Parts: sequence; C-alpha cells; structure tokens
Amino acid sequence: MSEKYVKVVLKSGKDQSLRRFHPWVFSGAIKKMYGEPSEGDIVAVFDNKDEFLGLGHYQIGSITIRVFSFNEVEPDYEFWKSKIFKAYEVRQNFGLTDAEHTNVYRLFFGEGDGIPGLIIDYYNGNVVMQIHSIGAYKLREILVEILKELYGENLQSVFDKSESTLPKKGPVDAKNEFLLGDSQTEVVKENGLNFRVNWIDGQKTGFFIDQRDNRKLLQKYSLGRKVLNMFCYTGGFSVYSIRGGAELVHSVDSSARAIDLVKENVGLNFSNAPHEAFAVDAFKYLDDIKDKYDLIILDPPAFAKHLNVLSNALQGYKRLNQVAFEQIKPGGILFTFSCSQVVSKENFRKSVFAAAANAKRNVRILHQLSQPVDHPISIFHPEGEYLKGLVLYVE
Repeated sequence: MSEKYVKVVLKSGKDQSLRRFHPWVFSGAIKKMYGEPSEGDIVAVFDNKDEFLGLGHYQIGSITIRVFSFNEVEPDYEFWKSKIFKAYEVRQNFGLTDAEHTNVYRLFFGEGDGIPGLIIDYYNGNVVMQIHSIGAYKLREILVEILKELYGENLQSVFDKSESTLPKKGPVDAKNEFLLGDSQTEVVKENGLNFRVNWIDGQKTGFFIDQRDNRKLLQKYSLGRKVLNMFCYTGGFSVYSIRGGAELVHSVDSSARAIDLVKENVGLNFSNAPHEAFAVDAFKYLDDIKDKYDLIILDPPAFAKHLNVLSNALQGYKRLNQVAFEQIKPGGILFTFSCSQVVSKENFRKSVFAAAANAKRNVRILHQLSQPVDHPISIFHPEGEYLKGLVLYVE
C-alpha cells in the first residue's frame, strides 16, 4: 500500500519516537523525500534502513508529518469510519452518549483518538468540527458521510469551524461553514443542567466540554460558600455552584456577550438564583475583593500557545494566582487551571507554588485535575494532556 505515496526517509536514530508510537515527525528528522508532496498529502515514512514506520499527513512546518497509522493500511472510507466509530464506542462505554442526562461530549480528540488535528464535538444532534491540519481538513466530506452513518436521523447539522485553526499560510482558504443543515444554537444538557451553546460566535466549538468533571467536583464544594467565577465565559462553573447550594455566585468576564450567555444559562436552570454577573477586566476586579469570597475559580484562556512565550505565560499564572491567594478568605478553596498545552503540569504547579509563597499563605492541595474521558490522552503522546488543574485549601 505504501508504494502509492511519497516516500519519506528519516535520519539514522530519528526513528525511535515512531517506534514508540509517537505520531509526530519533525522537519529536522527527515533525511530525504522521494518526491514533492503537497500540504495535506498522505506520505509513507521509512527509517534509514528502508523499514516501514507509518502513514501520515504531510504539512509544512516544524511538525512535518502527523502519523495516523503505524501499519501498512489502505486509508479508505472504512479505515476512517473505524476510527470514528471506535471513538464513539469509548464515549458510549463511559455513559456519555446517554441523552437523558448528558447530550454534549467530544466525539473525537485528535491524537488521542488516532487522527492528529481533528476535533469533533457533539451538541444534542449537532456536530462541530475544528480542524488543525490540512490532511484532516481534506477528509471533511468523508467525515460527514461517516457522521450520517453514526447518528442517522438524529444528526441535524455539521458545522466546520476551522477558519482560525488551520495553518494561515497553508493552501486552504478555510471558511467557517455548514457542511450539513444550518442549526446555529442549541440548548444542551450536561449532568442534568441546561446550557445554551452558540457554535457560530462562541469560543472554541461553543462550550468548554473539557471541564465537565471539574464542574461536577466544584458543585460538591459550593454549599454555603460565596463563589467567584473568574473568566466565566458561558458560566458553567457558576451554574454548578448554584446547584451545589452556594450562598452567592458572582461571574466575571471581560466579554459582555459572555456575560449575556451566563445570565441566560443561569435562567435556564434556576429562578431567583443568588447570582450576579459583571463584564469587567479580571485583574481589575481582583484588586479589591479582600475576604469577600471563600471559593474562587480561575479558568483563564491559554496564556501560551507556543514555547517562545512560555516564560511570560508562567509569570502570568503566578501573578493571577498570587492575587487570588492574597484576596481569598481564610479557609477558602481555590480551583485554578491552565489549558495551555506547552505549560506542563510541573511548570504550572511551580507557578502556583511561587504564588502561594509570595502571598505568604499556607496552602494544601486537595485535588489534581485533568481532562475527562472524552478528551483521552494517548500514552504515546503526552502532549495531549493540555488541561491542568489544582483544588487548593487556603488557610
């Protein structure tokens, strides 16, 4: 099968990561290419002794090949279908396809499910794709047919939201567009709570699905507490806190549109909830809240998307957490997160440690958090573990 594709030969010793099933080939590892592949083409990768290593999508950049199979296979419709259906089975095995309580989940998570660069989220019959590689983008029409097979009449729409995630200098001028249907918003259910999702205008694919388990944990700590949800976006943590019996919940985000969504989501679940929302800058709001809150959630957007800004990002996390430590009421609980892939668990923890030391507060770790089962991390690709969180008790 591999004879059909441009042959890529790696330098001596550069084959070890692929033998350990890591799916990325960096440009510096390539010795020679027998042909000139276009961006997004399938290529066959070999070691320096002409032994087959894998099939992957070619892309111009530091990560030059993203491997989707370590076996010599025919990447036809049935091959891609098996990937999607296996991913669905994982979600089904853990009860995420149970529409009675939850009808929103991540169906496919890139390298964790075996197709690098492909994200597919499911919102109560509506599917949103966000694609990060040209090779995966070329599969769009096939993916729509597979999704039709998978969901049947329950599939209402498929929206491709890849305009901002594909390489800007690549050969594809991607536009956010419907590939099927035209549903623009939907009220979805997560653990029995209702949320309005707008995948057209919302961040990411419309909802932060990856915080589902952490929101549920927060609910257990909310009873009788005064809760501040910073960078609240659509208010997921706020809604769970209210259900958990919080005395009051304040939601803060710099986006007025996000604040409108928070208010709507609170209203979809409760009447006369002890909730207020504020469209203000996070750091300005945190300046003067001394002892006002005894539970604070810090879930900021990614401070670093590339290694060259890692140092600045770690300083940002330290500064943010230090202010929270200084302001939180004694005996308070801090839920703090990083969703930056380039920030390791160790680096994040060190930043939070430095923040606690600077604030001169005694802090205990209650939980160390990560992403849920529908965001699986391939044991061979630790970079897939992008979400880090700590639950901290602050004396």
